Amino acid sequence: MTNDHSFGDEILERALAGTDPNESPLTYKAVVEPRVAAFASWPEWVAPEVIRLFTGIGIEQPWSHQAAAADAAFTGRHVVVSTGTASGKSVAYQLPILTGLLSDSRATALYISPTKALASDQIRSIVGLMAGRAEFTHIAPCAYDGDTDPQIRQWARENSRWLFTNPDMLHLGILSGHARWRRFLRNLRYIVIDECHHYRGVFGSHVALVYRRLLRLARAAGGDPIVIGASATVAQPGAALSRLIGEKCVEVTEDGSPHGAQTVALWEPPFVPELRGENDAPVRRPAGSEAARLLADLVLEGARTLCFVRSRRGVELTSLSAKQILGHIDPALAERVGAYRAGYLADDRHAIEHAIADGALLGVATTNALELGVDISGLDAVIIAGYPGTVASFWQQSGRAGRRGEQSLVVLVARDDPLDTYLVRHPEALLERPVEATILDPSNPHVLGPHLLCAATELPLTETEVDALGAREIVDSLTAERLLRRRKAGWYPAAGITPHADIDIRGGIGGQVMIVDTTTSELLGTTDTGRAMSTVHPGAVHIHQGRSFVVDELDLDDGLALVHPEEPEWTTTAREVTHVDVTAVRAVRNHEIDGPGALPQVTVQLVDVDVTHQVVGYLRKLPGGEVLDSVELDMHEQTLSTRAVMYTVDPEALEAVGVSVGRIPGALHAAEHSAIGLMPLIATCDRSDIGGLSTNLHPDTGLPSVFVYDGLDGGAGFADRGFEAFGTWIAATREAVAACRCEAGCPSCVQSPKCGNGNAPLDKDGAVRVLDLLLRAISAGEITETAITPPA
Repeated sequence: MTNDHSFGDEILERALAGTDPNESPLTYKAVVEPRVAAFASWPEWVAPEVIRLFTGIGIEQPWSHQAAAADAAFTGRHVVVSTGTASGKSVAYQLPILTGLLSDSRATALYISPTKALASDQIRSIVGLMAGRAEFTHIAPCAYDGDTDPQIRQWARENSRWLFTNPDMLHLGILSGHARWRRFLRNLRYIVIDECHHYRGVFGSHVALVYRRLLRLARAAGGDPIVIGASATVAQPGAALSRLIGEKCVEVTEDGSPHGAQTVALWEPPFVPELRGENDAPVRRPAGSEAARLLADLVLEGARTLCFVRSRRGVELTSLSAKQILGHIDPALAERVGAYRAGYLADDRHAIEHAIADGALLGVATTNALELGVDISGLDAVIIAGYPGTVASFWQQSGRAGRRGEQSLVVLVARDDPLDTYLVRHPEALLERPVEATILDPSNPHVLGPHLLCAATELPLTETEVDALGAREIVDSLTAERLLRRRKAGWYPAAGITPHADIDIRGGIGGQVMIVDTTTSELLGTTDTGRAMSTVHPGAVHIHQGRSFVVDELDLDDGLALVHPEEPEWTTTAREVTHVDVTAVRAVRNHEIDGPGALPQVTVQLVDVDVTHQVVGYLRKLPGGEVLDSVELDMHEQTLSTRAVMYTVDPEALEAVGVSVGRIPGALHAAEHSAIGLMPLIATCDRSDIGGLSTNLHPDTGLPSVFVYDGLDGGAGFADRGFEAFGTWIAATREAVAACRCEAGCPSCVQSPKCGNGNAPLDKDGAVRVLDLLLRAISAGEITETAITPPA
């Protein structure tokens, strides 16, 4: 990176106009240097008709990575191409697929992406590529997803040779009825897994088992498909795809595509002097408000811009705010700003996608739904309102700009959050850190058990398969529950078992809740039951495409949230209470300091836990962050069986560093919040993927204890990573808290937007003392580590 003057500097200067240079929100700016193209020759095996398709749209030669990945697939190797956004990864799989479908009139191909929008975009691309070419008409590419009309689904199953789907429909619509797909599976030549870095955590574990079931059924039908993965830059992409499909893969990582210079700016919103938040903490200007202002500035400059926002509500608020700013200047420009997120109905999504593609929308606020490879050409700028959780996602979102090889601008606007604050003040931790490896665990019994039932209904499970998965205990348990039956040939499902619909591979809890406007009976969208408790509870403010609604009733039995239009001046945030019970200990690490001034031990443990949540109320907040009041609710409890990293500290050790008995609750609470905020620095997770609890006396330990747990049933590997990298994690947490300029604690260091106790009590100074104590014990203490096998 360099600090040269480039595109974006002028816009940044205008955005900073009138700002005191000593209080500038711009904490860092640099330029990513451009990259020149590296070309290769067309592989000899590519059909001349296919080469003519590409030369007809101006592609005279493939880039080096396209040719290398295509060649690996054609020669029978599973391969993943992992290069930057807009590097033309689709050509890498289009070459072997089109050649294979042209040479064998029975051959089929399957394209799988994590989102419907990406699949639709790829269909448009391939249909446009083959337009007017009679020799390709028999391929008949077609979507097969939840939005596809039932009659078209039947036609696609019987006629299409290249299907475009997603893991959800693959699981529910294809594998569950595989007998109807036998012809397609028998002739399946290639499987494309696009954006395969997206599959991580519990979602990735589910999808990995779906893909392995697909390969199993295809081979049983007589096929032998080659898997071609496409991924953004990710650590060890070959190993990542191998974990996903359970088979060896090769990788192509040398990017041969060109990219224009890119200005990267880190932006920390200033404090608002006249506002105070919870516990009289200083309040920063919200990242969404700051991003909306920047979005309006860029639209005024005529720059095509995407603004990535962390939440669905945030997307709506950011879009609405940018529209309001532009409406006072040029109402016509206000109409060229929109919002895009999951939860919209299919017709709404498709209309917005077309408006983005044809330039009718100049600025779009979006969730990470548009982070993936939808081809949006000609973007000039990207605003990222809040660190997206991983370095890989940051570069993936950044790469959406500059797709014409021209200069572009990327601005990361920090949320009032410990990790965001840390990163904008330590740019090397973001811009010089290698991208993360994906974390998934298909052996997680909470995930594997239901998929074994599905696999058994598709084909009997054999001894070899069960042993290869290390699943003998799970299969024995399912057999004891009379869900499986043992026969000479293997394990069969019990009569009447239909397990596919019982699995939500995206980790939702308890099915879908429909959000309905009672004044018009309009279906606004959906959410899952787990999120419904905290997002569409009675009294919650729900925003949909710039319109504001208030929830009147949540009926989980009928799956309905009933709302009415209203424009309150406040937003709502759910409050929750949490209880944690330790059910098993996986590993223990004791840190003891001997000699003069010795401290009692600090113990770090990796444990299995049951976490019980209950939404007990919500806060009503004004846009500036001020809390109006707290409203009580009576909602059902939810229990989560998961994995946690836990540390305990002897009270005498805390007393020795100045944390008296009365200060322990606030100190541990603040240390817990800040550690949760910094967990994504060492694990491939988002803050919303994890939770925590602190207590001055936990019944299972008898000591002051802090838990940080995976927020997904069965765990997702985040707590395991926290246990492994505990020292690095705690050191970064301590630095972030101590460096924050507030006096008593604020959202940038120890306050949490998810806190069920209203961020009380919190003791920032006590947190620093606790974290210092942990670091002293880790660095100077004698380590005794014990691995414990939990009871079956």
